Amino acid sequence: MTLVVNTHQAQAWNGYEGRHWARHQDRYDALNAGLTGPLFAAAGIVAGERVLDVGCGNGATTRLAARAARPGRVVGIDLSAPMLAVARASSTAERLDNVDYRQGDAQVYDFGAERFDVAISRAGVMFFADQRAAFGNLGGALRPGGRLAFVSLGAPTGDDEMWQLFDAVRAHGSGTPDTGAQPDSLADPAHVAAVLTDAGFTGIRVEPTRVPLRWGRDAADAAEFLLGWGPVRHWLRDADPAAIAAARADLHAALSRHERPDGVRTWSTCLVTSARRPGPGPAR
Repeated sequence: MTLVVNTHQAQAWNGYEGRHWARHQDRYDALNAGLTGPLFAAAGIVAGERVLDVGCGNGATTRLAARAARPGRVVGIDLSAPMLAVARASSTAERLDNVDYRQGDAQVYDFGAERFDVAISRAGVMFFADQRAAFGNLGGALRPGGRLAFVSLGAPTGDDEMWQLFDAVRAHGSGTPDTGAQPDSLADPAHVAAVLTDAGFTGIRVEPTRVPLRWGRDAADAAEFLLGWGPVRHWLRDADPAAIAAARADLHAALSRHERPDGVRTWSTCLVTSARRPGPGPAR
C-alpha cells in the first residue's frame, strides 16, 4: 500500500472492521442501497467519463459507475485489503473490464493531476483525518469543471430511527472512540460547505435526504448482525456480560418495532453533497 496518514482507519479497515464488511458484502449492500440512488442522481455520470470512487469498499458503487460510464473507466480506492479483494472478485464475475482498484489513502494518494471527470463516494468520506487536505487532494485529481458527489450520515438526532438503534446499544457501554474521525463528522451542512470551500470547490449543494435502511430478515437476525458491527463492538468493549445481555435485549426490542413482512426497515437522514472544481468544464 502507498503512503497512509490515516493510520487509525487503516488499522480498522484492514482488521476486524474490513473483514466483517467483506464477509457480509450482500448485507451491507442491501443496508446501503437507499443511499445509492441519491448519490448517482447528484453525480450525473454519463458514458465516456472517468470516475473516481472514494472509499469504494466492496465495490458496489464502483461497478454501478462502471456500467454508467462505459466506455469510460472507473477507479475505486479504499484502505481495506479484505474489501478490495471482494470488489475485484465481484468485478471479474460481472465481466467488467473498465474498472481498476487501488489500495491507498485517498487523503494523500497521488492520482495524478486532472485525471477524472467526477469523484463519488457512498458514505466513504466521513473518516478522513484531515478533511480539508483530503478534499483538496480529490479536487486536484478532477479536471477543471469536474464534479464531486458524496453521501454522508446525518446528525445523530433523537428522532432518527437509525441513531435510535445505536443509542439502544450505547446506553449499556462505556467504550468511546480514542482516535479517528467519527461517522457523523460530515453531518453538519454548514461544516460540509466550509470544508469544501476551503478545499477549492464551488457550486456547493448540501441537501438532507431521508433514506430507507434494511437491517435484516427479522429482529433476531438484525440484532445479531448489528452486534457484530465494529462500532457496536467498540461501544461494548468494556461492558460486563450482564450489560451486554441488556444491550442485546434492548436492541432486539428496538428492532422489533420496525419489523415488517419484508424485513426490519428504518429510515435515517443523510446529506447528499455535490460540488465542482472551478474551471471551463460543464457545471452539471
